Amino acid sequence: MAGTVAGRIIEGAEDGMAGEEQQSLTKAKLITELGEEIPVQFNPSEYQISNSAQYAEKTAPGLDGAVSQFVAGSNAILNLTLYFDTYEPPGLNGPGEGGTDVTLTTGRIISLLDIEGSLHRPPQVTFSWGSIQFKGIVTEVKESYTMFLSDGKPVRAKLDLTIKSVFDAKEGKRQHPFESPDRTKYRRVRQGEQLWNYAYEEYGDPAAWKSIAIENGLRHPLEIQAGQLLRIPARTAKEYRQERHE
Repeated sequence: MAGTVAGRIIEGAEDGMAGEEQQSLTKAKLITELGEEIPVQFNPSEYQISNSAQYAEKTAPGLDGAVSQFVAGSNAILNLTLYFDTYEPPGLNGPGEGGTDVTLTTGRIISLLDIEGSLHRPPQVTFSWGSIQFKGIVTEVKESYTMFLSDGKPVRAKLDLTIKSVFDAKEGKRQHPFESPDRTKYRRVRQGEQLWNYAYEEYGDPAAWKSIAIENGLRHPLEIQAGQLLRIPARTAKEYRQERHE
């Protein structure tokens, strides 16, 4: 009976291992906007996403405290740590220790800070793992090398990665539209603002500042001063629909 029980235990263990093999591990990866995929060696144990908003505090006579006024939202920031290990212990591929230079692997991620020739800027990347699809630009990589061979070759590394999300002005305007742009308006210029600020607020596209410049006889977006009255030209319903569905 003991043999029968042992046989059942082993059979159950084999079934369990087969089930684990069927559940394939989803590997995290970085995907550049050019389509290059950079898989991680080990999935991160955790990651953090930070969101914030900017407020300005203004004091007013007769009030006990300052009044908080919303200024703008801030781009979300993703922080995570990735580990890389190319070490080969003695006996794996020879009598002594071995392993390839780990910088050959980590260098692909660090290069995301470099300018891509065809884009004239660093590429946007998407951190893809399970349900998270975080799109942004790599703003910081901290390298730590923690293990070396006798010749000084690094074979183990840790990368602390920071990715800042990219805000799409047109998409943001579609999701959170402001006032209707189908009628002419007048706006008083506020200190520190430029024509593209008003173009984004009214049309959802900073590049539309030229329409405001032409309407007001301006040749350059910086030719405005605080207190100046601007005429904001109307956009037809057709133009507005085209803008929102580009």
